[in-house]
Amino acid sequence: MSSLSLAAELWSAVKESIISSDRASVADTVIAMLIDHDVSAEEIRREFRGDGDIIEALKYYSDPDAEGWDEVDEDETDDDYEINWKSDDDDEW
Repeated sequence: MSSLSLAAELWSAVKESIISSDRASVADTVIAMLIDHDVSAEEIRREFRGDGDIIEALKYYSDPDAEGWDEVDEDETDDDYEINWKSDDDDEW
């Protein structure tokens, strides 16, 4: 059994015990780990065929126009945010 087959079997066994609201995030983590270990998107797609959570997470890695998590919006800088500090003595912001 290949490592990818083992990952698919493990995912299939545990995904039902993951809260549905967390499943997409966990699927993203699985995909990221597989990609980091040089598994191609096509190999993942073949091995996890029919699994909507994995296929949805894989879209990020297959779509060259998708925004990356690590990318910084060039129009947005730290200077765009104003922090209003409130001391314990202030009644207003």
